[in-house]
Amino acid sequence: MEQRDVLVVLFEGVQSLDVTGPLEVFTGATLRTPGAYPVRTASLDGAPVRTGSGLTVAPDLRLADAGTPHTLLVPGGRGTRTPDPRLVDWLRANAPRARRKVAVCTGAFLLAAAGLLDGRRATTHWSRCDVLAEQFPAVRVEPEPIYVRDGDVATSAGVTAGIDLALALVEEDHGRGLALDIARHLVVFLRRPGNQTQFSAQLAAQTADRRPLRDVQQWITENPAADLSVDTLAGRAGLSPRHFARAFGAEVGMTPGRYVDRVRLEAARRLLEDTADGIEGISRRCGYGTPEAMRRAFTRTLGAAPAEYRRRFQPVSPPPFS
Repeated sequence: MEQRDVLVVLFEGVQSLDVTGPLEVFTGATLRTPGAYPVRTASLDGAPVRTGSGLTVAPDLRLADAGTPHTLLVPGGRGTRTPDPRLVDWLRANAPRARRKVAVCTGAFLLAAAGLLDGRRATTHWSRCDVLAEQFPAVRVEPEPIYVRDGDVATSAGVTAGIDLALALVEEDHGRGLALDIARHLVVFLRRPGNQTQFSAQLAAQTADRRPLRDVQQWITENPAADLSVDTLAGRAGLSPRHFARAFGAEVGMTPGRYVDRVRLEAARRLLEDTADGIEGISRRCGYGTPEAMRRAFTRTLGAAPAEYRRRFQPVSPPPFS
């Protein structure tokens, strides 16, 4: 069995969950498959660091003494906004030798500052994607996926997405069974596919300024199976279709059609996750009309058909307490 040692970089202001989430996944794998992922943590000077939440973490060693790991994991946090130049220099000089480079959340900024994301696809926390794209124009920022793999570099969205990415790496290295076992132990759903969106339709969109448009947004959410054409929605808002489409786009940040698509997809996802209802019934309740139409929407947006999505994310009933 190939040993894939993991080195976690620590720095002042690191996000604690970006560290402990993936660490729990890799450590869980090692408990079940001894030697799978020896994990070490390191800071620039080997000194303890204070996380953004106030927790003090003591590293195992100095970065200068860490050598070249198989997997280098760079977490995010407030400390990435004004990073120590020595840390960026260390990453620039040493990270390319690691077999895998992994950034969690705003750790992508550190990889980008070291030039490791130039010409690559990458993501970060949704609230910082625009900043990443502006500061590092050579990076192809993708704001929606929860994680992105591009060659030997992987980046992920905020906090819990680091767990998803770590589970994906375990599955890639040791198979789905081990990843599923860890996910169950951590009481998380089986890993989400990387191209699953970071946020719900409501979080992805803005809330309209005007009351009639806000009411329409709410009505769409509560009635995904209704006639949600522009003409119908415009009538509910008391506007002409042309005026409604223009105002909705300006205030919500996306077209009415795209908003409807997101709401329907989210409603279908929730029903697949939380109920045992049949796919045909869910497709009707969520406005798709037919299972085939829902399948096309899921495959296009999530990269998985509804049945596969349910298999991945519907909770598994735990064994009874003894």
